[in-house]
Amino acid sequence: MSPLVVLVGPPGAGKTTVAEDLAARLGQTFRDTDLDIEERTGTTVQEIFVDHGEEHFRALEEQAVAAALAEHDGVLALGGGAVLSAGSRELLKQHRVVFLDVGLAAAVSRVGLNGNRPLLLGNVRSQMKGLMDRRRPLYDEVARFTVVTDELDAAAVVDEVVRLVEADR
Repeated sequence: MSPLVVLVGPPGAGKTTVAEDLAARLGQTFRDTDLDIEERTGTTVQEIFVDHGEEHFRALEEQAVAAALAEHDGVLALGGGAVLSAGSRELLKQHRVVFLDVGLAAAVSRVGLNGNRPLLLGNVRSQMKGLMDRRRPLYDEVARFTVVTDELDAAAVVDEVVRLVEADR
């Protein structure tokens, strides 16, 4: 079993929204590894970061990514930091991965002052810039396709991902 498509990208790229809409459009199931972690632990991602730290969360995330890639055959959205794991990146190379890219201004505008994003507390723009600079090469490493989402609404992103997936079958 293998996901039809895996979406990766930074916070604010629209991964969860696009994955839900894409799954509905394609008549597929939707899965999000952050939601998997929350269901498994009975707590939020933010609480895991606060109570146990990023390292603990990343270990849970690596397990969740491996399980989802092995078990899910629909549309899969990964948490923004999932690509930090070398093991996850290696697994992702075997799948159809779409990098939902977003520029700094659009990402900050979309994320705003969202307190549910533990790595973006404080100066959101500065935190987001550092995060995106560190992760962009990793997203590029695993992606078969890239869709720049800055000027697109969710429906237009879904249209583009559908086009790419259908052309790649």
